[in-house]
Amino acid sequence: MPTVPISVRLDPDVRAALERDAKEHHVGLATYLRHLAAARARVLRKQEVREESRRAAQALHAEPGNLDALEAWSVPTAWKGLE
Repeated sequence: MPTVPISVRLDPDVRAALERDAKEHHVGLATYLRHLAAARARVLRKQEVREESRRAAQALHAEPGNLDALEAWSVPTAWKGLE
């Protein structure tokens, strides 16, 4: 996926702190900020997937017979948080 440039205004003290940390990691400020943003995006995506899984498990649990069907397919319901 192509990257799209963005512009971010930083207070001078915030910028100085981030530049110091970027320098300690041997990267420029833009690269450092990209890495921070990408890491946070991964965390957010994992949270979304967990929430989707939780909602799916609740939907399965809400319907009678779904747990029996999962057991018949050898899907351990305890792993799915359904028990």
